[in-house]
Amino acid sequence: MRPVHIALAVLVTALWGVNFVVIEMGLDHFPPLLFCALRFLVAALPAVFLVGPPRVAWRWILGVGLALGVAKFGLLFIGMHEGMPAGLSSLVLQIQAVFTALFAAVVLGERPGRRRLLGMAVALAGIAVAAVDEGTSGPLIGFVLVVAAAAFWGVSNVLTRKAAPPDALNFMVWVSVVPVLPLLGLSLMFEGAGPDLDALSRLDWAGVGAIVYVAWVTTVFGFGVWGFLLRTYDASTVAPFSLLVPVFGMSSAALVLGEGISAPRWLAAALLVGGVALTSLPRPPRPPRLRRGARRGPEVPGVDRRPEPDGPEAGGLEPGGLEPGSAGAPAWSGRVGQQT
Repeated sequence: MRPVHIALAVLVTALWGVNFVVIEMGLDHFPPLLFCALRFLVAALPAVFLVGPPRVAWRWILGVGLALGVAKFGLLFIGMHEGMPAGLSSLVLQIQAVFTALFAAVVLGERPGRRRLLGMAVALAGIAVAAVDEGTSGPLIGFVLVVAAAAFWGVSNVLTRKAAPPDALNFMVWVSVVPVLPLLGLSLMFEGAGPDLDALSRLDWAGVGAIVYVAWVTTVFGFGVWGFLLRTYDASTVAPFSLLVPVFGMSSAALVLGEGISAPRWLAAALLVGGVALTSLPRPPRPPRLRRGARRGPEVPGVDRRPEPDGPEAGGLEPGGLEPGSAGAPAWSGRVGQQT
């Protein structure tokens, strides 16, 4: 990658990591479901009038919009509202790579190899360590809700894989239209019209800034840049940068919010990031097998004898999630999520 593009990839992952701190701040101004609805409303408008019509079938936009926007982000915001720390949330959400691989195996018939199975086991061990640590230091319900959010992120990744959108930004903007009304309805039902109207009546610049950041900076700008990088390079080159999201998330939460990082949490981070790397990164190309009795021919300068790739770069699922993903098309990577 060119140095300027490496810098862009790191910038986007930093913005996505800091996003968890901004969510924490925004939850001081809004009920979680209302805040989530406002995030998608501002992300969709006015962008939906600028990106052109949808380029995939509406069933995929509706499916991803409900799984990602309503379920994944709704559960994430509620979980953080219930006390799940911002830094730990950025880390635990990475278990979506395991859920994506599991759902892809069931729905798409993509059998995980030994290395991916090992990565799943390591990542799940990290989740177990984090759960024990959080269970002894904070409310476990928030942790459970964020894990559930990661599971729905996996669902949305598989749906995105099936949709194969040719334009990541166009797809994400139209997906952002779907959750607005369901989230507003759920907010009125469970949070009440009184708290919602009170939050809107007391809207200040800090609240506006939080909405603008989670909507335009992380969604519109983040997905736009990530989609550009995926159109320029292979998904296997770009996707590993998403592993920086929990690094930026935990460090920014520690610096801005004063969140401590205990020894068990460091261990959980190492296990989770290592497991996700094993689960997500492409396998190295294998040397070609020779038939019995066949001879390897002489090396010819300029001729590449390496076999065609059989990992994600050959069209397999990148189980990285909604900050954009490769979904079978060069413009999309299964990593939408880091996209919080």
